[in-house]
Amino acid sequence: MRLALAVLFVAICPSLAMARQVVDLAGRTVTLPDRIERLIIGEGRYIPALAILDREDPTRRIVGMMGDYEQVDPATYGRFRARFPRVADIPRFGRASQDTFSLERALSLRAEVAIFGVDGHGPGARNARVIEVLEQAGVAVVFIDFRNDPLVNTPKSIELLGEVLDRKEEAAAFLAEWRAAHDAVRERLARHRPPAPRVFIESRVGLMGCCETMVGGMMGDFVTAAGGTNLAGDVIAGEAGTVSLEYLLTNQPDIYVGTAIGSAASPPDSAWIALGPDVSHEQARESLSRALARVGIAELSAVKQGRAFAVWHHFYNSPFNVAALQAFAKWLHPQLFADLDPEGLLSRLHDRFQPFPLEGTYWTSSRPSR
Repeated sequence: MRLALAVLFVAICPSLAMARQVVDLAGRTVTLPDRIERLIIGEGRYIPALAILDREDPTRRIVGMMGDYEQVDPATYGRFRARFPRVADIPRFGRASQDTFSLERALSLRAEVAIFGVDGHGPGARNARVIEVLEQAGVAVVFIDFRNDPLVNTPKSIELLGEVLDRKEEAAAFLAEWRAAHDAVRERLARHRPPAPRVFIESRVGLMGCCETMVGGMMGDFVTAAGGTNLAGDVIAGEAGTVSLEYLLTNQPDIYVGTAIGSAASPPDSAWIALGPDVSHEQARESLSRALARVGIAELSAVKQGRAFAVWHHFYNSPFNVAALQAFAKWLHPQLFADLDPEGLLSRLHDRFQPFPLEGTYWTSSRPSR
């Protein structure tokens, strides 16, 4: 009798009978349907991560997403829109912040799986009500993380997405490259143990007055992983905050790094540093020079001595963060990592794991040669 009931259950509910379970980045055990054809994503910027697993069309399963991508990184979004025009027609259930998320709109999209970040621009792991309502509606909610603990959780997140989307081989191929690039920095630092320079990251240069910074998580982790000491680590609790210009002038960093939110379309006199798709090396360096000429910043010894750099802001929430880590390593320890080629690494990763080749400039230096 029990066998007959089991056979009947499989016949009526085959997807439930073959359900799979995964553990997500919030530590939750999630039951998934065997076939997943309808996804919603908590940040549009997860599309490059999906492209790692599905270069042919990373948008094909997406039936809804937040509208952050076109707002915070319009240049890269534009490249995906040119290659996959349907991305513009995917329904949005929010803009670029958690408080704009529409649960009702998300429910109406009849998704099978929701891929959200543990924390970030969309609904996060602390939004218990959102999780509860979606799961009651039959939507499996899976949390990933490229932001809070990027150099630990990026490989975990890609591996998880490979399991969720049945793209394990593609995930493994990317992770082999990612881990080798990460180990090239980690293992050499462990062997040589060089002195740790004091590094200050100025986040989103030009968006507000000086000086917003990243400390725990995001690109703050790149400093320590590249063999440095985060200058703001002792004065800011948590992942980000602001220090005064007076603090910087009194507690001088050995190295200054600004994050760039400008693009090729930024006006020539923009306060933002320009990096990313279609940005030339000349435009990048000129924009950094303007940022470094600001009152107070120009007085930093790191700026005066040519130890000032800029990096594309969106590496803070990207699976390609390991290329930025290598750039940081070369800036902090130029002799120890003289042989590293982060530009070549980023280009190879794009050629192999993205639907279009890398174009543009993603970091720059105040030095005469890059």
